[in-house]
Amino acid sequence: MTKEKAEIVTEPGTDLWQRTYYSFQNDNAPVLQTRTTDAYFSFTVRTQFESSHRFDQCGVAAYLNSENWLKASIEYENEEYQRLGSVVTNHGYSDWATTDIPASVKEMWYRLSRRESDFCIECSPDGIEFKQMRICHLWDGAGEISFGIYACSPEQSSFRAVFTEMKITECLWKAHS
Repeated sequence: MTKEKAEIVTEPGTDLWQRTYYSFQNDNAPVLQTRTTDAYFSFTVRTQFESSHRFDQCGVAAYLNSENWLKASIEYENEEYQRLGSVVTNHGYSDWATTDIPASVKEMWYRLSRRESDFCIECSPDGIEFKQMRICHLWDGAGEISFGIYACSPEQSSFRAVFTEMKITECLWKAHS
């Protein structure tokens, strides 16, 4: 399946986060998603974005419910840098893994792969060579899941995120041998 283009214009005060460190719970970011029971697949998408306000973000997500999900994105921080990172939320507690990248980056490819309840998130600046960001487990991720794209603006801002070249394929995350 290939989809040509989707756009999200974020609304202020939208986010996905549960409890850890900040204590708050936000579960109101738009996630455009599809459902599957396929235990093995990869979802690839190109993101382009105009974010310029602290915490603005867009990327990919696998969303089971408000207490069990994962996301990977670039989150704008300031004029110098932003954070390429991922969040995994199991049983209502989020974690956050990041690396700083230049604020000038306004495009990123993501590949989300599933092997039963385990997931691999990869990114690429060009859509050709993907680098692993994270391997993780969703405790409740064995059955039907929803996955797709998301964008949000946790503070009082808004921006446009464009998603293109979306495709679902056989699992490109090969079994460990």
